[in-house]
Amino acid sequence: VQSMSRKGNCWDNAPMESFFGILKTESFYQEGALSVAELTKVIDDYIHYYNHERISLNLKKLSPVGYRTQLEKAV
Repeated sequence: VQSMSRKGNCWDNAPMESFFGILKTESFYQEGALSVAELTKVIDDYIHYYNHERISLNLKKLSPVGYRTQLEKAV
């Protein structure tokens, strides 16, 4: 079943695939075997870390939230 109304391109899923690859590498691969509740907590904690604390060189060494805040102040 097609999930999009237009032809899918190879780069459509690239940002999410990149995020999930980073999530797996930096977070729960290091944790070992987890229950569903523990995995949910690890993922929630990592998403908060990714958005609020983890710096990105592509975002001028700011977190995504910090970069967005800086852009809002500039306008």
